[in-house]
Amino acid sequence: MNQELTDTKASATPESESTISTSPKENKPGGIQRALLALAIGSAGGFLFAYLKLPLPWMMGAMVATTVCSIAGLNIGLPSTVRMAMVAILGVMLGSAFSPALLDHIGKWAISVTGLLVYGVVALVLVLVFLRRFARYDPVTAYFSSSPGGLNEMVIVGKAMGGDERIIALTHASRILIVVMIIPFMFRMFGDYHPQPGMLPPGSGFDLPMHEWALMAGCAVIGPIIAMRLKLPAAPLLGAMVLSMAVHLTGLSKSAPPSMLIAAAQVVLGTGVGCRFAGTAVSEVLKIIRTSFGASVILLVTAVGAGFLLQDITGLPWYVLVLAYAPGGLAEMSMVALGIGQDVAFVATHHLFRIAFIVILAPIAFRLIRRWF
Repeated sequence: MNQELTDTKASATPESESTISTSPKENKPGGIQRALLALAIGSAGGFLFAYLKLPLPWMMGAMVATTVCSIAGLNIGLPSTVRMAMVAILGVMLGSAFSPALLDHIGKWAISVTGLLVYGVVALVLVLVFLRRFARYDPVTAYFSSSPGGLNEMVIVGKAMGGDERIIALTHASRILIVVMIIPFMFRMFGDYHPQPGMLPPGSGFDLPMHEWALMAGCAVIGPIIAMRLKLPAAPLLGAMVLSMAVHLTGLSKSAPPSMLIAAAQVVLGTGVGCRFAGTAVSEVLKIIRTSFGASVILLVTAVGAGFLLQDITGLPWYVLVLAYAPGGLAEMSMVALGIGQDVAFVATHHLFRIAFIVILAPIAFRLIRRWF
């Protein structure tokens, strides 16, 4: 890796693909002011994007606004507890997409899930070659930066194996940013997507029965606790989602969080991604974003190719398969599916498998091939 990137090495807090971590500054005096400023900027960006009828406005608007402010040097940040709470709400919402009728279709997803594994291997190899030859990343950093997902685990394992954890984290964060920016506009041009009539995402109001509120609150609190005890990846999101999925598949609940609450969660999620770049030199951010753009193009082109190859076999449109394969983060891609009216359960299930493949297989594969590094 070139000298500029090597000289900027610093510690990065472990994080999940969907829960971008904060710097230690956020727990020091002034952290509340930084968080309030970040949320104000994110909310303003989300409102602007919603007003302009842009795809996935509340998350994308918050992400763009806070990324620009972070690169400009504004001192903003977001406590992990705030993100964890909102990500748990998104998990409950994603779980609500799984209804009893869905059980009849899950068996039909076996082909696309198998194709996902093949896609992951091909995409990792192509991006690895790109990062080594064109970005000049060192071998370990390139390997763990090239995996199509599993940001938290890749940062932890990559650091343990001798990679630059800061570059790995920023490369993955940039990839999420770029993929989430590209996918909705691609759907608008090629996927027959039409903006929502209102400014809020689809959903219910706050006038839900008390037992529905109790079930959703239980999923948002108990699910993440169980997932963290089991040390699962993206525990706040995954725990709430799996417990909500079980509640909805058994028919105990038929409700999802209110649309206003979902919009607020999207703002927090987008703000968290943008704040990831705070405190980083502009030259470094631009260099990594430029590198990540090339890697993201490779990942998306590969996903589009897989979509076209599998659409006749699975009977699904190519762009839905692209959404299920695109490595933009479980929560982010599920939010894109929600925002553009696609099958959230299908997309979320495939991203769960993608994360599982990456978390389990990538470190094992590295240990097997490291002799060639």
